This record gives sequence, structure tokens and C-alpha cells, in this order.
Amino acid sequence: MALPFLPGNSFNDPTKGKYHRSHSLGYRNGYALPTRPEVGIGGTPLPVNQLSESELDELANLKPSLTYGQAKQAPPEDFIPAHVAFDKKVLKFHAYFKQTVHESANEHYRIRPVNIFYYLEDDSISVVEPHVENSGMPQGKLIKRQRLPKNDQGDHWHWKDFNLGINVTFYGKIFRVIDCDQFSKQFMASEGIDLNEPEQVSSDPYIETRKEAASLRTYTTKSSFDKLKQFIDLDRKVLRFYCVWDDRDSMFGEIRPYTLQYYLVDDTVEVREVHGPNDGRDPFPLLLRRQKLPKDRYNVESSFPSVVMELSDHEIKDWYTPRDLSLGSTIYIFNRRFLIYDCDDFTKAYLNQKYGMTNFTPIDVKGENRAPTKSDLPPYNGFGSLEDSLQSCLSLIPQPPKKDFIKMLENDLKVLRFAATMDSVRPEDKGRRFIISYRLADDMMMIYEPPVRNSGIIGGKFLERTRVTKPGSVAENPDFYGPQDMFIGARIQVFNHRFIITDADDFVLHYLEARPSDFPGSERTAASIRELKMSQAGQPVRTPVKGAPLRVQRVPGDTQRLVEEVQAQLRKSNYLNHIDLRTAFLKHDGDRTGRIDAAGLKEICNKNNLPIDDDIIDALIANCDLNNEGLIDYEGFIRCLSWA
Repeated sequence: MALPFLPGNSFNDPTKGKYHRSHSLGYRNGYALPTRPEVGIGGTPLPVNQLSESELDELANLKPSLTYGQAKQAPPEDFIPAHVAFDKKVLKFHAYFKQTVHESANEHYRIRPVNIFYYLEDDSISVVEPHVENSGMPQGKLIKRQRLPKNDQGDHWHWKDFNLGINVTFYGKIFRVIDCDQFSKQFMASEGIDLNEPEQVSSDPYIETRKEAASLRTYTTKSSFDKLKQFIDLDRKVLRFYCVWDDRDSMFGEIRPYTLQYYLVDDTVEVREVHGPNDGRDPFPLLLRRQKLPKDRYNVESSFPSVVMELSDHEIKDWYTPRDLSLGSTIYIFNRRFLIYDCDDFTKAYLNQKYGMTNFTPIDVKGENRAPTKSDLPPYNGFGSLEDSLQSCLSLIPQPPKKDFIKMLENDLKVLRFAATMDSVRPEDKGRRFIISYRLADDMMMIYEPPVRNSGIIGGKFLERTRVTKPGSVAENPDFYGPQDMFIGARIQVFNHRFIITDADDFVLHYLEARPSDFPGSERTAASIRELKMSQAGQPVRTPVKGAPLRVQRVPGDTQRLVEEVQAQLRKSNYLNHIDLRTAFLKHDGDRTGRIDAAGLKEICNKNNLPIDDDIIDALIANCDLNNEGLIDYEGFIRCLSWA
């Protein structure tokens, strides 16, 4: 009979010399073939079935559960864990317990009501006693949340063990369950548990005795308002007045707001400061701590030894009362003059009911603000930029001037360049040429002088980038140079050096024509540059139509000049896509006539991003159309574009 495969029942074969894992497949000529483990790859194939019929029947009838025990059944597919099904579901039972009172002649036990919370999530229980004000006993959580033992056999309390009108024992203390909430009743009913009738909390003998004595006791109210009655009736009742301390008579004085609180329980006064944002004052909450406020603390007997003794309540003859604190009244708090201008709603109701006051109109205490002292800015000393020097005059710790980052991002790397000569009385400065660069990102100017051989003047950077003010501008409101001031022939003064604008880039003209609203008055600059460009090209100056786009017009006819200008623009843009342009022309010329219409040629040039101005293309097309038939020889057109 086979022994079970357990420790001590296994035997080793002493003749076994190979301990590798056997395999039944080998490869021959790229094909996997079944082999005997002891023969090796390419051996005799294994038989299909080596077991006899009796052995197969024995294996079919074998029950592993007899040897290894019954297998654990898998949970059903719709299984929901308890922490998910009963999350935040709690049963609440009302109960009480009796606490024995030792060494007391008035009571033997007292009744203490509690709430028992049963958490269905993990079958834990907590016991909480509600707080009762002025009970004199520590109350709150009696038993923290945990699973409570039921007996010595290791069982725990379960919700099936709970019902109404029964006693439960937690750690030796007996609790009487008398009632539960509506959710607990529905849950117990859904589980098939019938709850008993609710009960009432047992009466506390000591409390009942006190109630009987209170019903038979009589009181005689004193003729005066005693302190005990004042404490019972006026505890936590405070009159709140809003007042100001007018200290403008002194140097650097001002009107400071305060809150005066009068505590009715003991007739004490407290004065609190009202702080505003960035008021520059230390955050002390109190100006006067809570105390009784005398009307005149110096009105004492002349025989009082004030040198060696301090004033007490016996020496003060008169104190402030709520009758003295009315709206519009001025009170003196230790020689400080306070004006009461408003109060809260509870104070108004109390003064009306107690003293019959009816005038509660707030008083406007906002005085005239002092005129700010005008600070005279010193003259600009020339060190650094004007904005940086101005920041040192505005604050003790200078802050960097704020920049327009949106403008810097939109106009990054955009520079307007102008050519200029120096306007000087010295003859050696007559022929000096300069390049003035105006940065659109930060409105700064930079002046560069191109080096000239054998001139005797070292060229290079003449002025670092900075903002240049116009002559006569003040430091408080400086006026800086802009593109609208740099028209052809304009004289600009840069730190006692005068320059005359003589020329500008084409980009300056295009930029000012596209954005005339960014620089008011720049039309004069654009017009002067336009006239200069047209005069340099030998063309008549045309006045543009109002509202039409401004551009340089070129007259066709001078083919050689147009070709040179086209090739110059292509060379500047490094345009070499002539093969793509010829392919597009051949595709458009389906009949292979070698000529295409002017509109199609211009459209192909625009699609291939030919970097030539529209007016130059129009003039070149007009010169290529020798027969005025509207057909252009595109091979000749391409030869005109070849600059390399």
C-alpha cells in the first residue's frame, strides 16, 4: 500500500545519479519530437499511455479529501465584505447604570444615563455618557471602541444578544438597555428579532429629594441687587460700544478706533484695540485689561498716603455704569478722551429696556485726513537708469521697477534700426555715421558706430542700451524718445550729443504701417521713410490714399533693375527652391506650351512662399509679358530668380 508523501515516509533511490529535470521533447532537424528522458534527444517516442486499466480506475476513484482533508469552498461571486456592507452603520441603544455612593447620608446610588454604540462593521462597542453642565462628575467616553468580552469562554457581545429591557455586563458593570433609535429598530426587525417594549429611566432618589425640597422652600428676595442674583441673571451678558480716541492734538496723533466692552456680571470694563491691515502698530490686543473703571481716580481724600499706598476700591467714590455710556458721550479713561459713536444690537436693546434710551443714531467720526507730505525728488544724478534711481527715493529698501512682461514677450527680438550722423560743430565729427537701435521690448535705445579705417576714431558701441529722455523733461514725469520722434531729418539729443536721422530699415516702415495705433504720431516717421525710399529708387513720390495700405510702388520697364532687386531679396532670404518652383509650373502647364497665365504664376509663387514683395512680382510679371497676351514664359521667369 502506498505511503502518503509526508516527512519520514519518503525514500531516496541510491542508484540515481542524475538530478536534472527530465523533459519529453527534443529537437531534430528543427522539429520537436517526443523522447524518453533516459534515452535523450531523438530517442524512441514515448508510448501514449503507460498505465493499465486497473490503475486508471484506481486514479478515477481516488478521493484526495481522505488524505489531505476537505478543500475550502470558494466564496460566492456576490460576496461583499463586512467592512463594505456595514460601513458607517451603527446601532444606538439608550441605557443607564447605577453608581453606588459610599459615605453619603443623602444618597446611596445615583442614576447615570449612557449611550451604547454598536458598530456593525467590526462588531465593536463603545459606551458614551452625555455631558451634563455643572454636574460635577467627569463624563464623556466611558468605554472606548473595542470588542467587548461576553464570558470566560472567549465569546464577544454580538448584536443578536441585544434587546430592550435587558441587562448587559461590560467589564463587571451592569447596564440596563431601555430604548434604541429608529435605525436600530429597523435593523433588528429586518434580522427577525422582536424588540421588547421601551422602558423609562429609573428615578434618582437624590434628585427627587432635591426637587421636593425645592418645591417646599421659600425665598425672600433682598431689597438690593445682590451679587448672586447678578451672577445668575447677567452672566455672559456684555455691552459692546464702539469708540475712538482722538489724539490729533499731540504730535503724530490720529484717530484710533477701539472697542469698549462692559461686563454686566461684575461691572468691569475692557478696552480692545481695533487693528487694520498694514496699520503699522504692534499687535497688542488690549489697551486696558478687564477692571472696574473709575470716573475720576484722583478724587480721593487729601489725607490718603498716595506716596506709599495704591488706590483701592474703597478710595474710589464713583464708577462708570451703563447709564454713563450713551452714544455721543465722551468718557475719560485714565486721562484719555474717548468718544462713543455706536454700539451693537444687544446693547441697544438693554439700554432701551433698562434706562429707556431711544437715540441710537451712529455718529460719523471720520475726520479729515491729513494731507500727505509732499516729498521733493532730488535731481537725477546720471548713475544707472532713471527708474532705478527713482526707486531709492520711494522706499527705504529699493525694489526693482516693474516691467511689462506681456510687451516683452510680444516684441522679443524686434528692433527698429535708424542711420544717423552726429550734429557737431567740430569738423572731425562731421563724417561720423551711427546706427541707432530701438528695442520694442523695453523701449531702450542703443547707439553703435561702425569702425572706419584710418579715421582716427575707435568705433564700436557708443551708448549702452538705456531709455533716453527728451530735453527739458522732469524726473517726476519723464518724456522718452520713441519711434514717432525719429523721422528722417529729426534731431535727437542723447546726453548732450545731437544726432540727425538720415535713413531707416525697411522693417521700420513695414512695422509702423502695420501698427499705427501703437505709436501715436508715427505717421510722420513712416511718411518720411517712404519718401526717402522712393527717392532712392528714382520713383516719383505718391501720396497714399487715406485708409489704403501703404507700400512702395515700383514702375515696370527697367528689367535689369527689377532682376537685381529680386535677386537681392532672394539672396538675403537664401532662397534655393527653384526645382520645386519649376515642378509646380510644369504641373500647371498641362499642354507643355512653356507659358502660363499671370494669375496662375503669381498663385504658384505665393504657395511656394517666394520671399519677394507683391509689387516687385507684379512688375516682373509685366516685364516678362512681352506680347501683352497675359502668358508668361516661366523658364525665363525662373532665370530671373537665379541668384546663385
